[in-house]
Amino acid sequence: MARRVFFSFHYERDIWRAGQIRNSWVTKPDRESAGFWDAASWEEVKRKGDEAIKRWIDRQLEGTSVTAVLIGSETADRKYVQYEIKKSWEIGNGLLGIYIHNLKDSNGRADLKGKSPFDGYTFRRNDNIVTIATYDWTYNNGYDNLGAWIENAARQVGR
Repeated sequence: MARRVFFSFHYERDIWRAGQIRNSWVTKPDRESAGFWDAASWEEVKRKGDEAIKRWIDRQLEGTSVTAVLIGSETADRKYVQYEIKKSWEIGNGLLGIYIHNLKDSNGRADLKGKSPFDGYTFRRNDNIVTIATYDWTYNNGYDNLGAWIENAARQVGR
C-alpha cells in the first residue's frame, strides 16, 4: 500500500532538487510500486501571510502518514520547515530526512551539505525516544529505497 507523504524543503533554493525526488515515481510502473503518494500541491503556494501559509501547510498534512524533509544547504534554518516538522510530529506522522545536496540544480550544480533540521529536538512517542533516520539520496540509492524509507518512518510511530 502506498503512503501519502508530505515533502518539506527550502522552496526557493531546492525546488529543482525536490522535484527530482518527488517525481521519482513516474519512471516506476505505478505509484504503488514507488511506495508513496505525494500529498503536497506546492505549485499552488504563493507568497502569503504567515498564518495563511501555516493553514496551507496544515491542509497539505491532512491524510498524510509520513513527512520527508529534503535536506539541502539551508533547510534546517527555514521557519516553515521547522513548523512542518513540529506539526508533523504533533499529528503523529513518521519523519525522515533525506540529504539532497548531491543532486544537481537547474544549472547543473550540486550544493553544500546542510545540517540536520532535527538537531535540537527530542522526539518522544509513548515514553520512548524516537531517532529520526536520515539518508543521502545519492549515496543511499534513494531512487530504489525511498518507498522502504517511508514505510520504516511510518512503522516507527505505529502508522
